[in-house]
Order: sequence, then C-alpha cells, then structure tokens
Amino acid sequence: MRKFLVVLDDSTECLNAMRFAAMRAQNTGAGVEILAVIPPDEFNHWIGVATVMREEARERIHAHFEVFAKWMRDKQQIDPELVIREGEAVEEIVKQVEEDKDVGVLVLGAGTGRAGPGPLVTHLARHAGTFPIPVTIVPGNLTRDQLEAIT
Repeated sequence: MRKFLVVLDDSTECLNAMRFAAMRAQNTGAGVEILAVIPPDEFNHWIGVATVMREEARERIHAHFEVFAKWMRDKQQIDPELVIREGEAVEEIVKQVEEDKDVGVLVLGAGTGRAGPGPLVTHLARHAGTFPIPVTIVPGNLTRDQLEAIT
C-alpha cells in the first residue's frame, strides 16, 4: 500500500501537513506514516542523563502522535504508523524513504512566519529535483475547508 510520509514536530504547520496527508490517504486508499526525528544534540550529556532524556523525548512523541492518530482514526478512518528515528532530520527522512519502499509522497507543512517556510521545506525544496519521491508542501495558512477542497 502506498503511504504518505509526514514529519511530526512541534510546529503549527505540522497540523496542516497531517490533515492533508490523512485526507489524501482516505481519498486514495493509501496509508499514513508519521516520522518523528530526535536530533542528536538533545543528548550531549552524561550517559545516564542522555538515556533519561531520550526516553522522555520518546514519551513526548508518543503523546503527540496519539493526538493526531486519534483524529485520523475517528475522522478519516486511517490508522497511521509511527516511526521514531534519531539523527539529523533531513538525513533521517531520506533513510526512511529509502528503507520503506511503500512511502510514495513526503508531505511537509510550510510555515507562514517571518522565519520563512521552515528548515526542512527550505532544504528539500532546493534538492527536490534529486529527492527519490514527490514532495508535497502544504501552506500553513490553509483552512480546513480549503484542505478538504484540494484533497
């Protein structure tokens, strides 16, 4: 089954990317895979402290994921998968796409603030021509009605 890959983070635009992926998956008979990447710089501490911090990060990710997963199950009849990786975001996204051949589209949310669309969108837009799958960038300012209309 083809899957839409969405990156889970704390950004507000992540919500629109999740909505878009779930709606497209429901309308096309696909699945949703949610990828959370824990950056390595979160664990530059003593081994014992790093282990505790790593576990806390995983717990936060699971709690965040469950909010999106419940909405997807209840409203879109999609049961998403969660994948947690550790490393640099872009590298881990590429590795996930290469390892899971069912992933067919990467969905990212674009920020609307002064900082620009976000580091992932900026980086992947520059390298879109060589990325192994299509990348869909969802504007962060789209309404739910607009998302429903385009999915």
